[in-house]
Amino acid sequence: MHAFQLFAACLAALCALVWTALPARAASLIRDPDIEHALTQMAAPILAAAGLGGNVRILLVNDRSLNAFVVDSQHIFIHTGMISKMDTPEKLQAVIAHEAAHIANGHIARRMANLDSTRSLAGLGIALAIAAAAASGRGDVGFGLAAGTQSAAQRQFLAHTRSEEASADQSGVRYLASAGIDPQGAVEVHKDFVGQELLNVSRQDPYTRSHPLSRDRVRAMERFVAAYSGKARPQPELEYWYERARGKLTAFLNPPKWTLKRARESKHQDIRLMREAVAYHRLSDRTKALSRIDAALALRPNDAYYYELKGQILLESRQFQSAVNAYRRAVDLAPYNTLILGGLGRSLLTVDRPKEALKYLETARSRDFRDPKVLRDLGSAYARTGQNGMASLATAERYALAARLKDAEIHARRAIGLLPRGSGAWRRADDILVAAKRAAKK
Repeated sequence: MHAFQLFAACLAALCALVWTALPARAASLIRDPDIEHALTQMAAPILAAAGLGGNVRILLVNDRSLNAFVVDSQHIFIHTGMISKMDTPEKLQAVIAHEAAHIANGHIARRMANLDSTRSLAGLGIALAIAAAAASGRGDVGFGLAAGTQSAAQRQFLAHTRSEEASADQSGVRYLASAGIDPQGAVEVHKDFVGQELLNVSRQDPYTRSHPLSRDRVRAMERFVAAYSGKARPQPELEYWYERARGKLTAFLNPPKWTLKRARESKHQDIRLMREAVAYHRLSDRTKALSRIDAALALRPNDAYYYELKGQILLESRQFQSAVNAYRRAVDLAPYNTLILGGLGRSLLTVDRPKEALKYLETARSRDFRDPKVLRDLGSAYARTGQNGMASLATAERYALAARLKDAEIHARRAIGLLPRGSGAWRRADDILVAAKRAAKK
């Protein structure tokens, strides 16, 4: 089936049900190039050991509860609460290894094959994600909706059987050992959740509900790990990146006073300075924020992610041309990072250079469809360059991915009236319009 036809079929059949299945306040993805780089670095040796290579991405869900899950074969979702809880890289790597094992062992594929009703898919809130993937011709786009659903259908789908858990435990430990990572972290993760099964369901962490745990399973895990003892190698570089990811994440999520009080605990000077920069930025103290990030850059002058953070601070402080300069330097250092490309495009819009902004925004969108900010900025750039049909399409896609089908229909209808009939863009708008109409009838 043609990608656009598949998009229409999926979207039309499922959108209405997804719309009603989503909670009033669905969780969202946190998209940060620095943090995603750290998670990618941590996951790479595990995914290689699992035979998954670079086909799986780690995405961060803005939710303080403890959870990690997979809904397809190309993404592992991790809650921010899990990163806060896992105080060593080995622990988080154990979580990643376990989720990678569910993918490699075919657990997701088997359950997806059993989802033979639109109601089951809608309960997960992944219909739009599937449709977006089909429309792009890739399976690596649009999964933000899946991260936010908390329905009973989702829990039922994500819940692994005891046999699957045992299989994933053994495989995960094997991946860790093969990658030279201390598998003891897997035991420590299990111990962190011991006793959860005795709590009322409403008080359990989601990870416990979706990954059945027992003391027998913990003992079995200890036996698995004992068989691989003595094979771990130090990970000083990953320890640095994990500390940095946790430091930046907590600096943005926790009160600035909390960050300033604890920043000195950082083992690396540049991370301490970065955390303070974020805290002062959130306190609207631009001078101190810039002095801290500049000091961090003095220690790491070729760090694209620190330049990206400087660009963010300047942009949000309305220092627009300086923000452009910082983002340009970040792009020079990391020319293929889609989030940094999107940041440069965004900053160029603020200095009234929409045509130049389009170049970076379109590249970012073509490589990563998950960032609603890019779709928002694309809509603005298209409108300011007189491409009103494309502006309406970008807006319709942004609303569709947020499951706001009524709003998506309005802009898709407008796009269809402005775009050349039969063009690729016209068909994308028509897919959204057809799906929204059918959703309204359900």
